[in-house]
Amino acid sequence: MEQLKTIGRELAMGSQGGFGQSKEFLELVKSIGESRSKAEEDRIVVREIETLKRRIVEPEIPKRKMKEYIIRLLYVEMLGHDASFGHIHAVKMTHDDNLLSKRTGYLAVTLFLNDHHDLIILIVNTIQKDLKSDNYLVVCAALNAVCRLINDETIPAVLPSVVDLLSHPRDAVRKKAVMALHHFHLKSPSSVSHLTSSFRKKLSDNDPGVMGASLCPLFDLVALDPNSYKDLVVSFVSILKQVAEHRLPKTYDYHHIPAPFIQIKLLKILALLGSGDKQASEHMYTVIGEIVRKGDSSSNIGNAILYECICCIASIYPNAKLLEAAADVNAKFLKSDSHNLKYMGIDALGRLIKISPHVAEQHQLAVIDCLEDPDDTLKRKTFELLYKMTKSSNVEVIVDRMIDYMISISDDHYKTYIASRCVELAEQFAPSNHWFIQTMNKVFEHAGDLVNIKVAHNLMRLIGEGFGEDAATADSQLRSSAVESYLRIIGEPKLPSAFLQVICWVLGEYGTADGKYSASYITGKLCDIAEAYSNDETVKAYAISALTKVYAFEIAAGRKVDMLSECQSFVEELLASSSTDLQQRAYELQALIGLDAQAVETIIPQDASCEDIEVDKNLSFLNGYVQQSLERGAQPYVPEDERDGMVNVSNFRSQDQHESAHGLRFEAYEVPKPPMPSKVVPVSLSSSTDLVPVPEALYSRETHQVSSVGASETAGSSELRLKLDGVQKKWGRPTYSSPGSSSSNSSSQNPANGVTQMDVATVVNSKSRDSYDTRKQRIEISPEKQKLAASLFGGSTKTEKRSSTSNKIPKSSVSAADRTQESKAAVVPSEVSREKTNRQTPPPPELLDLGEPSDTVAPPTLDPFKQLEGLLDPNISTSINHSGAAVTNTPDIMSFYAETPASRESGSGGYNIPVSGDNVNLLSELSNAAARGTTEETTMTSLPQSVKGPNVKDALQKDAKVRQMGVTPSGQNPNLFSDLLG
Repeated sequence: MEQLKTIGRELAMGSQGGFGQSKEFLELVKSIGESRSKAEEDRIVVREIETLKRRIVEPEIPKRKMKEYIIRLLYVEMLGHDASFGHIHAVKMTHDDNLLSKRTGYLAVTLFLNDHHDLIILIVNTIQKDLKSDNYLVVCAALNAVCRLINDETIPAVLPSVVDLLSHPRDAVRKKAVMALHHFHLKSPSSVSHLTSSFRKKLSDNDPGVMGASLCPLFDLVALDPNSYKDLVVSFVSILKQVAEHRLPKTYDYHHIPAPFIQIKLLKILALLGSGDKQASEHMYTVIGEIVRKGDSSSNIGNAILYECICCIASIYPNAKLLEAAADVNAKFLKSDSHNLKYMGIDALGRLIKISPHVAEQHQLAVIDCLEDPDDTLKRKTFELLYKMTKSSNVEVIVDRMIDYMISISDDHYKTYIASRCVELAEQFAPSNHWFIQTMNKVFEHAGDLVNIKVAHNLMRLIGEGFGEDAATADSQLRSSAVESYLRIIGEPKLPSAFLQVICWVLGEYGTADGKYSASYITGKLCDIAEAYSNDETVKAYAISALTKVYAFEIAAGRKVDMLSECQSFVEELLASSSTDLQQRAYELQALIGLDAQAVETIIPQDASCEDIEVDKNLSFLNGYVQQSLERGAQPYVPEDERDGMVNVSNFRSQDQHESAHGLRFEAYEVPKPPMPSKVVPVSLSSSTDLVPVPEALYSRETHQVSSVGASETAGSSELRLKLDGVQKKWGRPTYSSPGSSSSNSSSQNPANGVTQMDVATVVNSKSRDSYDTRKQRIEISPEKQKLAASLFGGSTKTEKRSSTSNKIPKSSVSAADRTQESKAAVVPSEVSREKTNRQTPPPPELLDLGEPSDTVAPPTLDPFKQLEGLLDPNISTSINHSGAAVTNTPDIMSFYAETPASRESGSGGYNIPVSGDNVNLLSELSNAAARGTTEETTMTSLPQSVKGPNVKDALQKDAKVRQMGVTPSGQNPNLFSDLLG
């Protein structure tokens, strides 16, 4: 409210000062600023909207009045109300010859419209004309609109004019032209890929503003491909040195610091170019050291430059003196009373410990203070630091702290994040498997279902695999400990589903293994779990499987099985369950109890959860059954691609590519015909049995379903198919259809971009290490804080890994610190080759296959839509495919709904930019990247034949009525004829 009053007073002063605003506008602003409620403000604005709607359409409105109405519309939309009725008047004002009116119109349209608004097309012509104006103020106004309103489709219309303005005599025009090209690069990189040399040229512009504007697009280009811009390192260093030495005019100073934002952008660019490159980094050491030495820590902007210097030092090839200077600056941040500076210090410390782990030891008390600070943001950033400096000696303390903090917060998003970090640290640095299990129990108990299900599977795998073959005693102790802990946890209310799955699995596998608990006790606990969580079918499935294992182990041991009454009730309930999965498990339990000990031991061997399972992919054991069925007259299997009614889309792909017009298809449906008996084709049976050992899937459900693999799986694996399962086919021949399942596997690659690790801990002198302690006032430190600091920072600083022989932790997780060290060490052997091939050619551009999916369907031969004869085009030609089905050349309606992937082009070039002198001659050449496009093949399976009903005549009459009313396809198919038939 106070801000609105301030705005009102300023506008009032402006109107009284002769800006031409009327008293009515002054009263509007004053009344809104003095309103006491939102409802009163809305009433005032609604009344103003009605007034503007009435006055803005009056004929022959003076320009001064129209300009005021547009400003009042801006004020209305600023308060959150709709003023779209006046947008067209703002567009008209951009056509005005008066400079003040034109600039007001451009200001209004940039605030009213977005780059995809329907009115954008009306101002493109005006922008083109104004970009060629002799008045540079008009050109600047048009360039401002270009940066806000031009989208990727209208870029070609204004791009030539913007490129010509790069050589305009006015520095303000050149600066805005560079900004416009940067906007084009963000919208459509391929449209300006041939103009990267222009950004290089403007780097040496005589005006510092133009040079500063060119740094923004260059930063984006360097981030995409640093190797193509290694030759600009000397130029960037020279510019940074000139800026730091106050070579720029005083107008660029901010709080007595020369062009601080240009310095920050240059430091970010140098950090990218010097990452892992020793030769490039050596050019930067001197200027960065000077900036750190002369840095002003008394202002926020000075601290921002110092922080950016620390980030740059941590990114480039390490230097001992720079690391020492960065540690001293970081000590000042951590000693500050400002939470913002402490936050920067914690973040900078996390970057420095990757290069020099000993840096954190001298700030251990400051880290503890930040960990206990009531500021939640600072505490979270401190946990990020502790995560980076975790090792085997302090993992217990750090994880316990994280779990305590996770319990105290209610933010589910961050609780999930903390839980994942706790699990990751426990898997990498757990001192013992017993501690790992206890930690996982705490995470599951307090984080609930927020924990990833893979964590539960890893825990089950750890308990099942144990320490290995040579540690049977330790394995049994581990499993007994897990059983005891889970039996205690069962009584807790509202346990998460993933944790209950682990509990049921462990109790089923090892509940009676050591003989401490009887089968009746374990089965009673499992039934209690199933009863308490009766709404969770997954938990009930794990519980019935665990009961099956317990009873199987008892029968195999020769002991009598006495099923408890609650277990019998539970099994009977599952026998009548609506879930076929639960029914199958219950029937399997009933069948297993009636078998003898030898059969049960063969079916469910004890302690075989981690053994590999041999799978016969060809299902050769069914060959005899298939042969007998064929001899008895059974129909042979028909591959999907050979069935009747199938149309291969690839035959018409070239035909659809040449069709530019899109329209509906009006082919007639096929006349129903009786099914034709197919001839029996002899099937050659393979007598070979290929058994492939496959490890058991621990992340899947315990029920393993085997599905047959058809011949069409290999023939059409690269084609996309529509899901037409369950779609009833009203007309046409009976066809074969079988539901298929497809799975997609995606693999992600994480490129490593690290720097070479240097052992700079021995180079940092003792003065920098003690900079925090010696300058801190002599205060009394509590014993608890000293003990916590000793637990976090004590011991060896070298990252320790768990031994695979003593502690068997899942090997899929690798320490983040180890990966960083490996990536840094990988840079050392390639230093010589990197120096020789510093200026290498850019990599070839990435090409994206383009294609438009085309769908064809099998059209019938008779047209039932007699009333649509007037709409049909008599010139439509038909083509006959190999199966005899007529297909028209009109494109499929599904093409309207196909997504067209965007193409990308990348271009870069290597150029050398000298910065000394005013006249710089630059020669650049650019390689244009060509993109090629390919089409994707899409095949639609035929609709399955279904029974229409007992009375064929009634069914046909019903079908005719449906055809008259309109067809509403099911699934994802669009409603093709609803618009035509009503």
